[in-house]
Amino acid sequence: MTERIDIKSRTIEELKVLLTEWGEKPFRAAQIFGWLHEKRVPSFEDMSNISKALREKMARECEFTTIKEVDRLESADGTKKFLFELSDGQAIESVLMKYHHGNSVCISSQAGCRMGCKFCASTLGGLIRNLKASEMLEQIYEIERITGETVSNVVVMGTGEPMDNYDNFVRFVRILSAKEGKNISVRNITVSTCGIVENMKRLAEENLPLTLALSLHAPNDEIRKQMMPVAYKYKLEDVLAACDYYYEKTSRRITFEYSLVAGVNDSAECAQELSKRLKGKNCHVNLIPVNPIKERDYKKSRTDAIQNFKNILEKNRINVTIRREMGSDINAACGQLRRSYTTKDTCDREEE
Repeated sequence: MTERIDIKSRTIEELKVLLTEWGEKPFRAAQIFGWLHEKRVPSFEDMSNISKALREKMARECEFTTIKEVDRLESADGTKKFLFELSDGQAIESVLMKYHHGNSVCISSQAGCRMGCKFCASTLGGLIRNLKASEMLEQIYEIERITGETVSNVVVMGTGEPMDNYDNFVRFVRILSAKEGKNISVRNITVSTCGIVENMKRLAEENLPLTLALSLHAPNDEIRKQMMPVAYKYKLEDVLAACDYYYEKTSRRITFEYSLVAGVNDSAECAQELSKRLKGKNCHVNLIPVNPIKERDYKKSRTDAIQNFKNILEKNRINVTIRREMGSDINAACGQLRRSYTTKDTCDREEE
């Protein structure tokens, strides 16, 4: 059986090629793209200025990607966490966060994750599969449809490692930022990576001035290896060199994410070492009090340790903030809502 075409993951240029192969006029590509990504119709049948024959052909040969909301948690601060089910039954999380400058959505790039970071619930159970560009887009579209809110900023920091799903991620960015569709500025998109060096360098060459956020979490390789298995493959020196290369190519300031874990990476010595590592770089450090998860024994740093860490960085002229906790009353950590759902689903199947 021939695999159906994932039409929502096609750029306008790719749609032109497809339509030409079908004997259609290339200008139809922009019309179809607009129906999918600007008007976001629920079916091919709703594309009113497209001929009936072409609509029927698309319905026969193309997949119309959708996702389904299966759970939602709402915080007192307005944050909403969504659990979505994909067409094959896999589950992913997305979060809507409200700021004074606009609404931001945090999306997932994979179902599961194989990076194995010790402080993250998303990686428990490993990687199931990559998300298609259309499935990444649908998280934003569905949240806007459900809430009636307009999303102006997107962060790819949910379940999964975007640089481990590189081609689909870049395709997602190009479609999301296309003027014929959602038209979000590339500068309003942030991507987080644990440090897959070769793909960080590839991204620097894409002419996409995204904000790059590196999951740093340690001032040296020894501590980083304790927290992040990826550190066994990529030395911190090489990861930071890739960040420098990204800045050189894009002129975009790098954000360093640093989850503070009590007794592991939150000492004054760690702060001093980190300051030396980052000296002279155009960067910003985002300190994140770790969210404890029941499957791990990591604990959140004390308030005074967090403040002292921040003070040391500031004395060394490093731009730093402590991340404002959004939605802390609705779930312990990123990935926990999905994990509770998949664990329950597994238990239900075993009972059957």
